[in-house]
Order: sequence, then C-alpha cells, then structure tokens
Amino acid sequence: MRRREFITLLGGAAVAWPLAARAQQAAMPVIGFLSSLGSGDFDFVVSAFHEGLNGTGFVEGRNVAIEYRWAEGDYQRLPALSADLTRRKVALIAAIGGTPAALAAKAATTTIPIVFAIGGDPVAPGLVPNLNRPGGNITGVTFYGTALVTKRLDLARELIAKGSMIAMLVNPDNPPSVAEGTAVQEAAAAVGQPLQILHASTQRHLDDAFAIIEQERVGALIVSPDPFFFSERVKLVILTARHALRTIFPDREQAEGGGLMSYGASRREAYRQAGSYAGRILKGEKPSELPVMLPTKFYLVINLKTAKSLRIDIPATVLARADEVIE
Repeated sequence: MRRREFITLLGGAAVAWPLAARAQQAAMPVIGFLSSLGSGDFDFVVSAFHEGLNGTGFVEGRNVAIEYRWAEGDYQRLPALSADLTRRKVALIAAIGGTPAALAAKAATTTIPIVFAIGGDPVAPGLVPNLNRPGGNITGVTFYGTALVTKRLDLARELIAKGSMIAMLVNPDNPPSVAEGTAVQEAAAAVGQPLQILHASTQRHLDDAFAIIEQERVGALIVSPDPFFFSERVKLVILTARHALRTIFPDREQAEGGGLMSYGASRREAYRQAGSYAGRILKGEKPSELPVMLPTKFYLVINLKTAKSLRIDIPATVLARADEVIE
C-alpha cells in the first residue's frame, strides 16, 4: 500500500470512529427524569433509581441516557420541565419525588410511558383510575398507606399531655399533602384532639409556621410526606430542635438527620422499584399492564440521641414498638 493511500485510509477511519460513537449514543433510549425535589438530593434519589434500573440490565452511559430536570421544590416549574422533555422525544419519563411531578408529566403527554414514585394516593388526584390495571401510559410506585394518617396522629398524641395542641405541616401546592391534612383533621375531631393545620410551600412560609407554633404553644408537630419538606429536612430538623418540638416525620432520612422520629414506608425502596419498572418498560412491557406498587412495610425510627439532647421523654410503649432506635 502506498503512503498516500494509507494516510487516506487512516484519515477516513478516524472520521468514522466518532461518527460511529455518535450513532451508538443516538440509538440509546433516553429517560427523562423529572423531580419535584432539589438537585441537592441527586445522590440519594438517583442512586436508588439506578439500582432498580441496573437490575433490568440498563446502565446510564452504557446503554441508556438520562436527562435530569429538577424543580427545586418550586412546583410551578414542573409543566415547563415536562414539556421540554416531551419535545426531546424521550423514551420514558420517570416522575420521581412527588405527585406534582407525576401530574405534570401526565398533562404533557398521553403517548410517552410514565413511571411515577409518589408519597400519596395515585387514584384520588386522577393519575390512574385503578391500582391493579392503571391503563393508559402511566404506572408507578407509591409509599403511601391509609393507616399512616391515623398512626402518625396516634404517635403524636402519645408524646404530649392530654389536651395539648398538635399541628400538622401541609404544602397547599401538593394535593395529597392537603388531602392528608384533611384526613388528620377528621381523625383528630373524632377523638377530640385539638389540631391546627399550618401551610408552607417556601422557606419563608416555614419560618412563619414555626412562629405560629411558638405562639400557640404547640405540643407536637406532624410533617406531611411532601417533596418540599423532604428537600428542606435539614432546615426542619433545625427548627424543630430550636423549639424542642416533638415531631413525627414521614421519612427515615429525616430521623437519621436529627429529627425526633419518623414513621412511614421506605422512600428509597420506592425509587428503586420505579427504576425497575422503567427498565421493564424500556424492554417492551406496557405501563397499562403493570400494577401500581404499594408499600408492604412501615418503619418507626426513633432518634433517641435527639430526644436526650432536647430533654424529651419517649414513652416506653413507643420505644418498644420502634423498628430502629438511633443512639
């Protein structure tokens, strides 16, 4: 082979290699990852989702690409973020972390498959008509259980003197959070328990809510399982500690981060299951035929270290029921 011919051949190959690489990348299915949470929760949320996705044979960067969109707790951004993902013609939308994200994804497309992971009832806001056969282009996972509402109220009542005020923190921008607040109000009224609902959807609202808590001498606080409250868990732990407030959080991560206690299903497990569903759909299964997955286990986590530092006595009857005690 002549030198000029060799150089021409080598040059052609050099051009062909990046073209082939780009073609392979373009052939990858793309998941649109839409979350109500903040990008600061990336490691926690995405690692769990990846775990489920990897279990079906999909690995980001190898045979699947992911476009991430974070609302940072501002639910008003979700429609535009959803529309952007649909314009990019992603193969699937994973609406992870909150009913608002799932509703925005559903409003944006009736053809792109959607997998949600939420902390509320998916039927009530119209995400799916039926849990067993959701129909349409959407299915997912919920870490909600109807018994959680009264259970958290019962726990709060065990921590305070009879007749003391209990408050509940609710995000008015999240329908399931509002619905849970209503359910707790009804449960409290049935047993004669004084209860006050406090609304918050921004950091300033949180400060206002805790000013009311101090003014009304609230004995215990229930935090609803809202994505904004999860993203602001550090601020909430600081505020509850400042007021030495007996607080029931929905997620173990909040108790692990210094909150007094939590009761709920595993958020991480829900995200893992959503990743598994996403992989199964990419392989050809239909979302309409995949039932919405429900939690099978609820965990009571008590941070005894926090209780001691705040000089809060946890009744022995509550401690005996704990699945985990942090000391």
